[in-house]
Amino acid sequence: MRASRLVSLLLLLQNRGRMTAADLAAELEVSVRTIYRDVESLAASGVPVYGEPGHEGGYALVDGYRTRLTGLTAHEAEALFLAGLPGPAAELGLGSVLTAAELKLEAALPHELRRQARRVRERFHLDAPGWYREADDVPHLPAVAAAVWQRHAVHVRYRRWYAPEIVERRLEPRGIVLKGGRWYVVAHAGGPEPRVYRISQIQELRSLDEEFTVPADFDLAGYWQAHARRLQDRLWQGRAEIRISPAGVERLREAAAQAVIDAVDAGEEERPGGWRRALIPIESTTHAEGELLRLGPQVEVLSPPELRARITTAARALAELYGR
Repeated sequence: MRASRLVSLLLLLQNRGRMTAADLAAELEVSVRTIYRDVESLAASGVPVYGEPGHEGGYALVDGYRTRLTGLTAHEAEALFLAGLPGPAAELGLGSVLTAAELKLEAALPHELRRQARRVRERFHLDAPGWYREADDVPHLPAVAAAVWQRHAVHVRYRRWYAPEIVERRLEPRGIVLKGGRWYVVAHAGGPEPRVYRISQIQELRSLDEEFTVPADFDLAGYWQAHARRLQDRLWQGRAEIRISPAGVERLREAAAQAVIDAVDAGEEERPGGWRRALIPIESTTHAEGELLRLGPQVEVLSPPELRARITTAARALAELYGR
C-alpha cells in the first residue's frame, strides 16, 4: 500500500503543481505526519521534490521533472505483470514484444514498486490447457492474429467434424478467443452472423489483399458469451435419473461438466449410506453411457430405460470378458 501511495503522491504533485501537506493528506486519506515521511522517502529515492514554507508554500517538483510512469499505481503495475501471459503471447507471435515491453515497464518503476511487480512473476504462473489434454497445435495463429489486427480477409481450407470435412472459406476475422487452451477465431464468412472457427483446424491459410470493416456495435466479449450460452443450451438433449455413491460424487467432480455436478449436489441424499438420487442433464444416450461407465459400481442409472439397458449390456459384456 505504501508504494502505491508514494506513486499517487508523486502524480498529484506532477499533475496539480504545488500542494500543501494538509491538502496531500486529505487527498490520500492519511495524516500530515505520514505525508512528511513519504516526501522524505521520495527525496531519498532521487525524486526532485522540495518544500517551501509560508502561507503560499507547500511541496512541489523541480520544474521540468516528470515521472516516466504516469498514472500507474502499485496494484496496476502488478496486474500488468500478471496479465502478461507469456505462453499465449508467444503463440500469437508477440513473445519478444511482450518481453521488451515488460523490461521497459520494469525500468520505469520506482525501486519499491519494481520489487513488488517482480514478486508477481515469481509467484504466479498461468497454464491455460486443462489436465490430461495437450494444447492445440496452431501454426496459423500468428497469421490469423495479423488479419484480425490489420482488418484484412483470409482464404482458408478448414477441417470440420461433419461432411464434407474439408471446406474452403473466405473469412473476415473479427477477434480471437483463447478458451481452455484452445484458440478460436470469430469471423464473418458471408452469412447473416459471424461464426466461430477453431484455429487448429485451419489446414491452409492465404492472406488476401482485401480490407473489411467491423460493425461499430460488434462486441467480441459479448458475442462470445452469447455463443457459449447457445452451445450450452444445445448441449443438453435430455436427462437421466441416477443413484450415486459418495465416492462416485468425488470422482464426478474431477471430470464432469459443472451442470452435472450442480444437479448431483441438488439431489436428495439417501439414509443410510450417503448415496444420492439426482436428475442430471445428458448430451445423448451414447455420450452418457460412456461417461457413467467411468464411475463403475459407484453409480446406478434408474432412467431412461434405454440408457439403463445400454449400461446393463455393457456391464454383462465386461463380466463375460473378465470372467474368462
